[in-house]
Amino acid sequence: MKFTDGYWQLRPGVTVLRPGAVESVEPDERSFTVFAPIGKITGRGDTLNRPVVTVRFFSPAPGVVGVTVGHHSGGLPKQPRFALAEDGGHPVRVEVTGLSARLTTGELTVRVALTGPWQVDFLRGDKLVTSSTERSIGVVTDAEGGKYVHDRLALGVGETVYGLGERFGAYVKNGQTVDIWNADGGTASEQAYKNVPFYLSSAGYGVFVDHPEHVSFEVGSEVVSQTQFSVPGQSLTYHVIDGPTPKDVLRRYTALTGRPARVPAWSYGLWLSTSFTTSYDEKTVTEFIDGMAERDLPLSVFHFDCFWMRQFHWVDFVWDPATFPDPEGMLRRLHERGLKVCVWINPYIAQRSYLFEEGRQAGYLVRNPDGSIWQWDKWQAGMALVDFTNPDAARWFADKLKVLLDIGVDCFKTDFGERIPTDVVWHDGADPQRMHNYYSHLYNKTVFELLETERGRGEAVVFARSATAGGQQFPVHWGGDCESTFVAMAESLRGGLSLAASGFGYWSHDIGGFEGTPDATVFKRWIAFGLLSSHSRLHGSGSYRVPWAYDDEAVEVLRRFTRLKMSLMPYLAAAADEAHREGIPVMRPMIVEFPDDPAAAYLDRQYMLGPDLLVAPVMSADGQVTYYVPAGTWTNLMTGAQVTGPGWVSEKHGFDTVPVLARPGAVIPFGSVTDRPDYPWADGVRLRWYAPAPGQRTRVRIPSPDGGPGTEFEVHHQDGTATAELVAGVSSGYSCEVTEVAK
Repeated sequence: MKFTDGYWQLRPGVTVLRPGAVESVEPDERSFTVFAPIGKITGRGDTLNRPVVTVRFFSPAPGVVGVTVGHHSGGLPKQPRFALAEDGGHPVRVEVTGLSARLTTGELTVRVALTGPWQVDFLRGDKLVTSSTERSIGVVTDAEGGKYVHDRLALGVGETVYGLGERFGAYVKNGQTVDIWNADGGTASEQAYKNVPFYLSSAGYGVFVDHPEHVSFEVGSEVVSQTQFSVPGQSLTYHVIDGPTPKDVLRRYTALTGRPARVPAWSYGLWLSTSFTTSYDEKTVTEFIDGMAERDLPLSVFHFDCFWMRQFHWVDFVWDPATFPDPEGMLRRLHERGLKVCVWINPYIAQRSYLFEEGRQAGYLVRNPDGSIWQWDKWQAGMALVDFTNPDAARWFADKLKVLLDIGVDCFKTDFGERIPTDVVWHDGADPQRMHNYYSHLYNKTVFELLETERGRGEAVVFARSATAGGQQFPVHWGGDCESTFVAMAESLRGGLSLAASGFGYWSHDIGGFEGTPDATVFKRWIAFGLLSSHSRLHGSGSYRVPWAYDDEAVEVLRRFTRLKMSLMPYLAAAADEAHREGIPVMRPMIVEFPDDPAAAYLDRQYMLGPDLLVAPVMSADGQVTYYVPAGTWTNLMTGAQVTGPGWVSEKHGFDTVPVLARPGAVIPFGSVTDRPDYPWADGVRLRWYAPAPGQRTRVRIPSPDGGPGTEFEVHHQDGTATAELVAGVSSGYSCEVTEVAK
């Protein structure tokens, strides 16, 4: 949201109060508060009719400085608020001298100048990280009388900004206006399903704006040398999160807002869907599964999309008797074939659903100010919303889902949750503006916690579309409704990279695209991208995604990349364990792994899969792909070809290969099973060491599929030979081999 007309003027009707020199500071043991009147105070008379901006500095967690900018503080507290894991016991040092007030946590210090114009500096040691300057803070009244508060933090030369949720436009956010407001807008617009008021800076820090409601970011746009963030009302709270590396920032941010849960091993396998508006019944489902088995295509999960229920009844959680007359028997038969089952749900209750009247009478549905049920006809006729601020309503919704779990459903696709009205009344009195984005959090939390209760921790997984800050705790998330084109493939990847930079550990997308029917070329290229993602699902809108619907080669390509992913499970599981323990995503923007390489800043058509595999999806019909490799000799896992960086590489690939390169010196563990993801990953593991340095010694940890103690090997390279030693855990057999740099 912009308030200025160029650098010098305000927009018509806009007034802004800005802090002048600091009048006084009040410290305590863990924080200090600064009082800064508007303009200069030259005498007692200047203290009259003079607004004061109050700014409090504190530390909610190690290496994090919180800032609250306020004007009038008499407003009623508003809910909901983000649930933060604040640590009140970590060391904080507060110092006030005649020149400055300082607060230090870890290596991060905030310093407020007590003389001269307004100046706030954030420092790591003696190095300036960012700052809020004389014109940064604004208490705004717009032409209609609306109130806003903003601050601006300086951008350095060459500094780039990432994150702010799953955004499908330009990956680097500099120059953009970004509104944090969940919307069902597809992947081809500036709207986003997953809006997160957090950005990651290449300068080694992050900023989290602690407001669930609408937050507007001007990233080097209103003022090209600063990032501005504004919220409606009389106060603004944000947190500056220290690095110095992107990984350090993500660790601190997810420690504050929540780490991704561990998901079950079977969820990493291939998911196949009925698709959305296609015609399907149990016979169709059986034919699909038989077809996969006959073609030797590993399959782990079968997904039933919306029409498992009767039309106009979404949701009532009742199987359509015309197409699925024996759901319990069908689910049992699918389980007997070694498959898990997912079904589609949303938090909306159609008027025709029997749950509508049940929910209305019990007070479980969101209401209008006059006490009537809020309804509209978009999506489902007369649909209402479940009010998850009512604990009884959340339990009611979960109890309906438990019935499905009891007959054999294993997980849920938690679709929708974005189009939440703001002219309604919530059970707990929550502010409607804040609930718009936060609704997705309560919805997915309700479903995920039910799965954890019924299946156990580490066995819960959803396929969620909507989210906000903290939603990373309830994985997995997928990219939403994209078209079936190479352009949409690229925009989907940009969305995934932005979401990863926002603290989300796992991400998926619809292989082949959702809208329309991909041609065979797009479908086959997308297969490689999909299977080299943390989670992999074949799903479409009006057409099926079984590979034989495209051509025979698509079957071969799907088999090749599915088996490759299954063999990589020891490696992927270690990356997932890092996401769960430390908040580092499985699919990583290049800048997360290579923050000191200037070329990594703008790379949005490639990524790191875990710490040691570079993936560059082929997004062209002719197989041409250009990608960048950082320093060292990188080895293609599929072809053995080596490329040496730093530099750009152009290659041509058939459908059976893709640039997937091992980092120099990396040990990639390959599992002994290629037809399923849930197997003893350390048994029969092959430790492949790529381009090691002479005398290099390193350790490789392989988690256990059940979350128990893992297995650890130490490998040593000497005179062209690699040896491995089991140092922890159990393995029924292992081997070690080395790929040297070609002479």
